[in-house]
Amino acid sequence: MDWSQDTLRAGFCRALSDMYKSEVPLYGDLVDLVWKADAEAINKSRELGGADTIDPDEVLPSRHRVERHGAIRLGTAQELATIRRMFAVMGMYPVGYYDLSVAGFPMHATAFRPRTREALARHPFRVFTTVLRMDLLTERTRDLAQRALKQRNIFTDRLVALINLAEVQGYLTPHECKEFITEGLETFRWHSKATVTLEEYKILKEEHPLIADIVSFPSCHINHLTPRTIDIDLVQKMMQDNGMPAKERIEGPPRRECPILLRQTSFKALEETVYFRDSNETYVKGSHTARFGEVEQRGYALTRKGRKLYDDILSQVNREAAETEADSWRYEEILKKHFEAFPDDLRELQKQNLAYFCYRTTPKSKEGLGSEKASLSQLLEDEILEFEPITYEDFLPLSAGGIFNSNLGNTSQSKRLIMEADADLDGFQQMMGTPTVDEISLYEQMQKDSLENCRAELGLKEIVE
Repeated sequence: MDWSQDTLRAGFCRALSDMYKSEVPLYGDLVDLVWKADAEAINKSRELGGADTIDPDEVLPSRHRVERHGAIRLGTAQELATIRRMFAVMGMYPVGYYDLSVAGFPMHATAFRPRTREALARHPFRVFTTVLRMDLLTERTRDLAQRALKQRNIFTDRLVALINLAEVQGYLTPHECKEFITEGLETFRWHSKATVTLEEYKILKEEHPLIADIVSFPSCHINHLTPRTIDIDLVQKMMQDNGMPAKERIEGPPRRECPILLRQTSFKALEETVYFRDSNETYVKGSHTARFGEVEQRGYALTRKGRKLYDDILSQVNREAAETEADSWRYEEILKKHFEAFPDDLRELQKQNLAYFCYRTTPKSKEGLGSEKASLSQLLEDEILEFEPITYEDFLPLSAGGIFNSNLGNTSQSKRLIMEADADLDGFQQMMGTPTVDEISLYEQMQKDSLENCRAELGLKEIVE
């Protein structure tokens, strides 16, 4: 393996996916099902009939087939700071801040991912990383959690040595890259032996099931890996047809001609056998529910104006759904109705500045403009420039919340305390040891850079938006 952050990231993601397939066979079934759904969707759209006519691997961009996002849950500042350094070796950096207290979880999060268009195109692995907020736990649970987390180390000594080496010398040798992957997998490996007693586990779980998941085990086991699809509605139907325990509904916006942000679905978490220590230091059999399989369909990145419209519509949807006590089917109807207010036409999204786009010159641009300044709308009208939407690379906290909630069962006594909490971006960044990047500013910069390239190619002094 030659050294490059992109190559190391791709190798790590592939190894993680293989490990998760062996731990959760249903995830392997899900990956196969997504491949079949994509093949069927491609063949339908091309009206060639028959799911085997076109191999999706030959049609879809290469990043689409390898794309995965994972999710992990951490317990301490030391774990967050070290994982941040580990991901940086693979060219993954903290983007965005997610306050999950609004969905009733005593956690906040960021997404570690590549930040540039080029790195995302080479390999778009991302890990949604949550960390426990001790300030939102009741005193008894906090004491227990801190005591349990102090006793564990989720990183091998060799992994920490390799992280230090990469930071000092700026690269890893091919052999060190292989070691990094092997040692790094141990951080995410599932362990069926808990580090707490059954009694302690019950106390943690009673306050919130996610607290029990974070605190009770010797690693920050990966709790889901997510393949990407081009038709999530078809995947949802195929999951149900194949008897997978699929969620009742797809999270996120409704199906659209111009997909926006993110849509997700999953199969519900599996009940797994776990062994807990008892007072005699022997292990007793119990069970734990945490790991599941998720699928995503990515749409366009929205501007701040577009995001505000999206959030406003979603608030109206949730208000009406609550007032009418809507079931899953009725919720979909309410969602579709309200989202009619969000333009579903590419040119309108561009004209109204609701989504971000990359611009490029067309063959017509060679005809010469004969002016120093031109308006973007005129350049598009004259077909001197064309545009394509920028893919949304991040997450929706409320969407993630819905996925989590479907796996939790009844909520606990501390939910009120959690939901009344304020976001704590400063505290999160201090724990991590570095600031997070605002995701919308990254998309904004991509659009600006593409326009600047067009301006230079066309020999203009200015393109007026």
